[in-house]
Amino acid sequence: MNVRVRFAPSPTGYLHIGAARTALYNWLFARKHGGKFLLRIEDTDLQRSTEESTRSIFEGLAWLGLDYDEEVVFQSANAEKHRAAARRLLEEGKAYRDFTPREERSDANIKQEIAERARRAAAGAESKINPYRDLPREESDRRAAAGEPFAIRLKVPREGRSEFYDIVYGKQEREYAEIEDLVLVRSDGHPLYNLSVVCDDIEMGITHVIRGQDHLTNTHKQILIYRALGAPVPQFAHLPLILAPNKAKLSKRKHGEVVSLTTYRDRGFVPAAFRNFLALLGWSPADGKEIMTLEEMIERFSLEGIHRSNAIFNFNEHDPRQWTDPKALWMNAEYIHHMPLAELLPLVRAELEEAGLWRAEYEGERRAWFERTVDLIRQRFHTLKDFSGQGRAYFSDEFAFDEAAVEKNLRREPRLKELLPELARRLETVEPFTAETVERALRAFAEEAGVKAGLLINAARTALTGQAVGPSMFEIFETLGRERSIQRLRAAVDLI
Repeated sequence: MNVRVRFAPSPTGYLHIGAARTALYNWLFARKHGGKFLLRIEDTDLQRSTEESTRSIFEGLAWLGLDYDEEVVFQSANAEKHRAAARRLLEEGKAYRDFTPREERSDANIKQEIAERARRAAAGAESKINPYRDLPREESDRRAAAGEPFAIRLKVPREGRSEFYDIVYGKQEREYAEIEDLVLVRSDGHPLYNLSVVCDDIEMGITHVIRGQDHLTNTHKQILIYRALGAPVPQFAHLPLILAPNKAKLSKRKHGEVVSLTTYRDRGFVPAAFRNFLALLGWSPADGKEIMTLEEMIERFSLEGIHRSNAIFNFNEHDPRQWTDPKALWMNAEYIHHMPLAELLPLVRAELEEAGLWRAEYEGERRAWFERTVDLIRQRFHTLKDFSGQGRAYFSDEFAFDEAAVEKNLRREPRLKELLPELARRLETVEPFTAETVERALRAFAEEAGVKAGLLINAARTALTGQAVGPSMFEIFETLGRERSIQRLRAAVDLI
């Protein structure tokens, strides 16, 4: 099967997660069938299109690892081809000039016309037809030559129905009486969306159009244009919407950064994890597997596996602690915990560099230490930001103390004011300074002092990392080393 699909975003804002999912499904389908995944920037809305938004699209696709084939198409560069297609339909009698004054072509009037056509069709009456549809060609040419402004409209059949099969939603039907004669080109010469999309898809050789369910009604109109141009009609697959928890459609305006793909990049999501999460937001493999490598995702993906019901993106926009879908955070944590260390290290490095915590020695003589440390601390982290946040104490001597941890593990036992300095003194002579030798020394001291070892372990954890939880305390001692461990044990006395 010769598959050619396209992702065609408008650069009028940041890359929405719904658009990112559309791109992902197109990419997976193309890669599964050995086809081509093409990128088209639909920048014909010159007032709203921005370079920043275009850059956001490229950056978002790159972050998700969705590489595109062939040259990027900018729709605005094809406007003259779109106008030429409309003129051709005019010459062939498949379209006509509409000289209706601009003020009479409002959206309200068009909707009223459609409703009236549908009502008359249901009643068996003849549909109301645009008065210029059957204007003699000579008169039309004369008025155009005289400079009278006109739009170009497609002649929609007066009887019958439009039918097509959608791979996700099945058979779709619509009466022609419910479809207005489509405006192809406005009186100012601007080609409209339906014409531009069809012309570009024909020129790009698109075989499958995979896009959001909100385009489903446009498809009937676009098929009319395909047929009028004598071009093959591609197969269509419309995707379920992604809704907010209250079942409202996700909106850039209403839901802000929670629907922006760059939010997840900037808040420490692993690209592969978010890609995996997006894939399951409206599709599921036949075997029900959730955590998948990219190769497994490509192998399992099918348009038939896409759900008809809308997907819910769970978040609480009023609570910063619940700023995104809990499943997305869970999946991100699973990737951080289990992904190959070689794949995680560059991501951690980028995070440390952004936080000003990266040292050249982590690529030099302390490379092995850096690898062991990342592997040690990753098991409790949910995002890459945690390496520079909760994990800051491993890479810097300047770190914050969690107040609840200080209260629980240091201040509740006044004797720690003497116990911690004495533990530090005893650790000065431990050789070699390893997790095993430190554990023996700490437990021996606890028994001698008549306290539970857990008291010293929990106090030491907060003293050394500022946190109440983390990996094995004795592994922390070995990772931080003798000098830093002793220094922090002594400094913690000031917190008690």
